[in-house]
Amino acid sequence: IGDTRKVVCVGGGLGVAPIYPQARAFKDSGAYVIGILGFRNKGLVFWEDKFRACCDEVILCTDDGSAGLKGFVSDGIKQAIAAHSDIDEVVAIGPPVMMKACAETTRSHGIKTMVSLNPIMVDGTGMCGGCRVKLGDQVKFACVDGPDFDGHLVDFDDMTRRLRRYKEEETAAMTRWSETCRMESPQATL
Repeated sequence: IGDTRKVVCVGGGLGVAPIYPQARAFKDSGAYVIGILGFRNKGLVFWEDKFRACCDEVILCTDDGSAGLKGFVSDGIKQAIAAHSDIDEVVAIGPPVMMKACAETTRSHGIKTMVSLNPIMVDGTGMCGGCRVKLGDQVKFACVDGPDFDGHLVDFDDMTRRLRRYKEEETAAMTRWSETCRMESPQATL
């Protein structure tokens, strides 16, 4: 958390949950906190009230415009930058494409942008290499070196390619699960 004076905490979809304790911690340390929450639509919005309780400002974004600002969290970041020329840091958690957009939005403004990466992790020791991430000319492992990294250094294109590596296996596993999961059947008992 450090001595950040003004921070933008960005959560996209399920990334809203892990950004919440960070927003709260920044607020508890005395920072001015702008929360930006992004969802596909109004029906998926959660914890808006929690963010309003710990943030000085909240910008709610939905892809379809059914709640808040119509657009992506990067549009919310642009709005925050336009209103605040003294933002010290942006912290973003969400899908890789969202975090990439956040980093690209802040790059030209020179705003420190931290992203929390969640690539496939197998052993949690860095030995398997499944969570390898390129940061400029360095290679790091999200499980032991992260998961938080400078978003301006992350090679998101490489990471996205690596995330697709197990797509065929993931699809097969989902098919097996949907065919055998007892929770799908109304007769299932727990």
